[in-house]
Amino acid sequence: MLRVAVLGAGVNGVASALKILEHYQDVRQQKIEVTILSDEFTPHTTGDGSAGLWGPFLLGNTAPSKVHGWSKGMHDFLQQIWLSEDAGEAGVCLLPCVRLSTDEKASVGDFWRDIVYGATELTAQQLADYNRNRVNKFTCGLHFVTYTSEPVKLLPYLMKRFVKRGGLILKRRIQDLEQFVAESSYDVVVNCTGLGSQQLLSDEQCYAVRGQVTRVKANWVYAALLDESDDGNYIIPNTESVVLGGTHQERDYNTQICPQDKRFIITGCRSLLPGLEHSQHLFDWVGLRPGRTQLCLQAERRGAKLLIHNYGHGGSGVTLSWGCAAEVLELLLAAQLKAKL
Repeated sequence: MLRVAVLGAGVNGVASALKILEHYQDVRQQKIEVTILSDEFTPHTTGDGSAGLWGPFLLGNTAPSKVHGWSKGMHDFLQQIWLSEDAGEAGVCLLPCVRLSTDEKASVGDFWRDIVYGATELTAQQLADYNRNRVNKFTCGLHFVTYTSEPVKLLPYLMKRFVKRGGLILKRRIQDLEQFVAESSYDVVVNCTGLGSQQLLSDEQCYAVRGQVTRVKANWVYAALLDESDDGNYIIPNTESVVLGGTHQERDYNTQICPQDKRFIITGCRSLLPGLEHSQHLFDWVGLRPGRTQLCLQAERRGAKLLIHNYGHGGSGVTLSWGCAAEVLELLLAAQLKAKL
């Protein structure tokens, strides 16, 4: 029997564990034991506070061609869920979006617009409507339709699907990765510890990207509005609230609510959508995204063991999760074929 340990219960860890388990059971029809080990589970992961809107974001120097493939993998997966009876439980919704930019040289969604539905450049008149009373004018914009998959619902759904297949869950904090790989009885270890890899691997390329958001009750908001400027805001509706954002402060490890950031978020979002002035404030939230100069997805041998790394997803944890999980599986299959694990 092949024994696999997946470290980390964020969306990439759970997706990797589920992808491996389902493939070996359904396609290879091989006995396999997959265990997720983590000291934190939903609803206490970083992803649980995010809006879950599909869209590549904060990925450093990661190659666009790789991001395109991983992102499409998740988009296709979300389409499958949306068309199934599980859509409500998984928090998957189809959502109209408008992305705007003040950068005259920018082309919004230039490498992923073929993935989303109906991507259309905004007309000059539409831009003029968004530019009313603005000092920094938007120079381009894109309208399209894509998915949200709220992690606070998606993660429990994926976990339920994993456990139903016989997947195992173990609450444990791994403090020494080398020792764990060497001494454990697992044949394969998949490292999806996100920002935790900074300490586990002494990876100096890892850093926190602080994100603060405000949630409000505004059930009349049915579309996402996103300003892609460096200091831009965004408005993303979920099923029970609307997420107003946000910040992306690199190497800022402060997890406390910052009043100044809150003012920036609320003022900026109200300038995009004035009707938000009458929305009910629900709560504020801060999370540390797992930033890295380049996403790490690779395999290495540790004696007879196989160690696969899958971390550094920045602000694209949900967007890349199923596509990255598919590549984790490919790395495992390639190693198994080579070494007959």
